[in-house]
Amino acid sequence: MSHSKQFSRRNKGHRIVCSGALFVLALCPISLHAQNDDMQKRMTELKESMAKNKQALAQYTWKEQVSISVKGEEKKVQHYQVKEGPDGKPQKTSLDPTPQTQADSGAPRGRLRQRIVEKKKEEYEEYAEQMKSLVQRYIPPNKDDIQDAFSKGNVSFTPGTDQVKITIQNYVKTGDSMVIFFNRDKKQISGIKVASYMDDPSDAMKLDVQFSSLPDGTSHVSNTTIEGIRKELTIRMQNSDYRKL
Repeated sequence: MSHSKQFSRRNKGHRIVCSGALFVLALCPISLHAQNDDMQKRMTELKESMAKNKQALAQYTWKEQVSISVKGEEKKVQHYQVKEGPDGKPQKTSLDPTPQTQADSGAPRGRLRQRIVEKKKEEYEEYAEQMKSLVQRYIPPNKDDIQDAFSKGNVSFTPGTDQVKITIQNYVKTGDSMVIFFNRDKKQISGIKVASYMDDPSDAMKLDVQFSSLPDGTSHVSNTTIEGIRKELTIRMQNSDYRKL
């Protein structure tokens, strides 16, 4: 084969490869545009669902049971009547009787032991309240904060068979993550998982929230588990007996 023919074939092959590459590159903007449109659609569905459900839930009151465990040992159980406040945060009224003040032991050793027990109790209760306060920054999710995270490129979507997994990075704190499981058919949140931390990243906090639906379709938190890893402190909350106001 002559040198000119070989050159012609190589040149023709080069043109085919180049044209194929150009075709793929031409499709990329279309593909990315379609993907962004789908992400924006899912984001809109999520925000609309949250706003609608928040309005519906404001018409209800319900009971909440809170149990606090340290190293697997249950330390305290509380009961509340709950309703949504004007700010969207829960307003709680205790259903438990006022605790009676224990009589002070006359013996010095007895008084010292009682003070030690009370001190430990105060420490874990204070830590539990700090955990609850942190959780309120995640639950319920704020649609404006989610949109802000989306605008910063901190939101990713993973489609599934019946639900979309929405992962949000740096939502409340740098390095945290919140995963929202969104049912596409019901247009409702079915679960939320959060990996965050208290004052220091070494003091990890994990949150697992499960949702259920009322007969009218209103979605609500049914079970919540909060774990303070370093102190081995676990808070479990169960909601029930939903009634319209």
